[in-house]
Amino acid sequence: MYGQPALPPDFVSLPYANPDAPKGGRLTLGESGGFDSLNPFIVKGQAPGQLTALTVETLMGRSVDEPFTLYGLLAESVETDEARSFVEFTLRPEARFSDGSPVTVEDVLWSFETLGTLGSPRYQGAWKKIAKAEATGARKVRFTFNVQDRELPLILGLRPVLKKAQWQGKAFDEASLDAPIGSGPYVVSEALPGQSITYARNPDWWGKDLPFNRGLHNLDEIRIEYFGTAATVFEAFRAGELTLWRETNPAKWQVNFAYPAVSEGKVKLAELAHQRPSGIEGFAMNTRNPLFADWRVREALILAFNFELVNANLNAGAVPRIASYFSNSPLSGEVAGPATGKVLELLQPFAADLPPGTLEGYALPVSDGSEANRKNLRQAVALLEEAGWHVVEGQLVDATGAPFAFEILLQNGADDMIATANIYVEALKRLGITARVQTVDAAMYKERVNDFSFDMTHLVRALSLSPGNEQKLYWGAEQASQPGSRNLPGIQSAAVDAMIDQMLATTDPETFRAATMALDRVLTAGRYVVPIWYADRDRIAHDARLHYPDHLPLYGFYPGFNPETFWIEE
Repeated sequence: MYGQPALPPDFVSLPYANPDAPKGGRLTLGESGGFDSLNPFIVKGQAPGQLTALTVETLMGRSVDEPFTLYGLLAESVETDEARSFVEFTLRPEARFSDGSPVTVEDVLWSFETLGTLGSPRYQGAWKKIAKAEATGARKVRFTFNVQDRELPLILGLRPVLKKAQWQGKAFDEASLDAPIGSGPYVVSEALPGQSITYARNPDWWGKDLPFNRGLHNLDEIRIEYFGTAATVFEAFRAGELTLWRETNPAKWQVNFAYPAVSEGKVKLAELAHQRPSGIEGFAMNTRNPLFADWRVREALILAFNFELVNANLNAGAVPRIASYFSNSPLSGEVAGPATGKVLELLQPFAADLPPGTLEGYALPVSDGSEANRKNLRQAVALLEEAGWHVVEGQLVDATGAPFAFEILLQNGADDMIATANIYVEALKRLGITARVQTVDAAMYKERVNDFSFDMTHLVRALSLSPGNEQKLYWGAEQASQPGSRNLPGIQSAAVDAMIDQMLATTDPETFRAATMALDRVLTAGRYVVPIWYADRDRIAHDARLHYPDHLPLYGFYPGFNPETFWIEE
């Protein structure tokens, strides 16, 4: 996107891969929930999260040690002009699907159009920006754009390439238990909905000798076991049934690993720092519901969330709070202070419509840690009264007498979030607000979230050091009313859209950074989410036979490194 790739044309392997890693062994992971479809490209159904990454490839591959660089994968070369008005990919002649058939230009064209018209909303935005898609040679495919968007060549480079012939006579936009035929390192060898899915390494994988892949995809088998709750997954790990566990709770990290397998060296523990942004995680308020339309109400609900008490009870006070969407990174908008310089210049045209604190500075409330949280609740009461709410006989009501009541929708098995929500519900009672936690299974949860049939729900968005078009999927106004959209809060802000457009149009890294920082300020001061915490390090417990390289990439223990670089060795 900017500058030059870090690796030379003749690189041997990615810097975080071990090119001498042995092949073989099985990795067994556990998850709470389940799946009912093997089509991860559409809104319908719940597909396994690893399916695409393990079995399907893209034209280019991401290095997780660089924020803005892609390298050739299915494509042996890529061409574009200075304005990036088009991109042309040349396919590798040796690229093959898992059934041995060649990956063709026709497969690429069909995949991109089908994903862009029938696939999940995350694919549709880029397709609308393509004026012309055409074959320009036996192995060449060109896409000409109808808008200025410098990220488009990279986005198309990361689109899944599927086998057209597999889908002939089938409805692409319907859930199915037929695994997609991809060109990736693994194939689905067994899929038992609600129980497990197993991926077997393809010994005839066409791409195993590419420098980009050298030292990656070493495991013969990757198996995912599904359980009812996260607690059950952990017990399966303790019992030796699973290979790896990622602990997100620092309090549990301190007390749950004093058992024989650890002291005997059969299980290893590691704390691994990273440089990725905090992203945002917390309780998203659905602003499509008039209850949450007023920023004063949203601020009151944030004031009522006693982070210090929750953090002490659930995390031993050991994790930092998310201060903004790009915390823990150089892209942070430093939202607590006033906007200055280029950031202020970009935001100034929208000043009249920006939420209070965007320009002046906005900081999340801090409590004294006591259950009473009196200072913050007094501020919340004042804001609610300004917004037309008052207490009658212990219940918060509006001018018509309608009570302030809502539901917090969560997924079964999300133990930490359920515990957090329960503490929050008790705090809300002090304001006269009736909140109820509703838990549902994975399929129902996805259906309700896709239809925006919730008042408040758990939101987690992992953000990268190279933000771009995906920000429109997360926060863009066009996505606010699109079923299946990832804009769960229903954000509709001209400033948000303009900052994202600026990020995509500029050729100047400093302008890009300023636009991202400005976006961070608008989102944070918009008060769309009750933020919780983030992990500034990855806490990993694993079978001692599992190994990974010493060199951690910029993103840390993250997809692209985990499980791609793993190997098993006694």
